[in-house]
Amino acid sequence: MAKEKSIIYKAEVKEKKVIKEKSKEDIKIEKKVEVKRNEIDIKNELKDKNVEVKVEAKEIIEDKKGKSNEASDSVTDSDKVEKKEERAGIAYIFSSPNNTIVHITDLAGNTISRVSGGMVTKHSRLKADPTIAMFVAKKAAERAKDLGINALFIRMRAKTNTEGLGVGPGAHSAVKSLGREGFRILNVLDATRVPRGGPKKKGGKRGRRV
Repeated sequence: MAKEKSIIYKAEVKEKKVIKEKSKEDIKIEKKVEVKRNEIDIKNELKDKNVEVKVEAKEIIEDKKGKSNEASDSVTDSDKVEKKEERAGIAYIFSSPNNTIVHITDLAGNTISRVSGGMVTKHSRLKADPTIAMFVAKKAAERAKDLGINALFIRMRAKTNTEGLGVGPGAHSAVKSLGREGFRILNVLDATRVPRGGPKKKGGKRGRRV
């Protein structure tokens, strides 16, 4: 009887050991399964985030493209409007040591406005002054603006027989004043006449005695 009991006890101990080993293996397997599940969940989350990021990036790029297209369309429209609205004229500026005259015409040569220094000041000694020339250009520009002219070709002219003295003191201030009035200056040329022959100068054969 004692032998049978010891055999039964040993068998039970073996069974318990087997059960414990099986339970340990099951726990290991379950842990591995959980780890894999967690890895799969993390991968899926990352994929979802990547997809969301890509979608957001696409939306941002499309928005930028739409804005750039709108901006380019608006720029082209404004350029077209500006090109259509531009109307040029010619400003003849005669500047001598005694006076300044600004004469604005259209491209066909029809007079739009003509203002001299005597129309701005009563003092004859100030007719060629740069400040008076500035007011002369302003007054001439007002009439040209009313008729829609916004660009000018400028032709400066001095007295013919100045012998290298050039234009008077009011020419440059008149050009600056026209630029400040909002006209687009297309080009500036010196249109002073050159003497060719002409009548005999006074002073005789030996020239003027000083």
